[in-house]
Amino acid sequence: MIKKIFYPLIILIIPLVGTILFDQIDWGILDFLVMGIILLTVGIALSTVSHKIKNSTKRLFYNFVIIMVFFLIWAELAVGIF
Repeated sequence: MIKKIFYPLIILIIPLVGTILFDQIDWGILDFLVMGIILLTVGIALSTVSHKIKNSTKRLFYNFVIIMVFFLIWAELAVGIF
């Protein structure tokens, strides 16, 4: 059950392959570390919500909010929207 928290870290394979194969993607160690921390936090939050909230409508809403906050943080770090 605790392994499910680390599943979002698999997403880091995409920029890793892109960094290796293409010159346009230029991620450093700090980029991978920051995104890993953010993805790990999202995994923990989603896991906590799925275990604590029994009402499926509330669980869906909280999961949606967590994912939207993740996308806002990601967009801000990527291109500085705000």
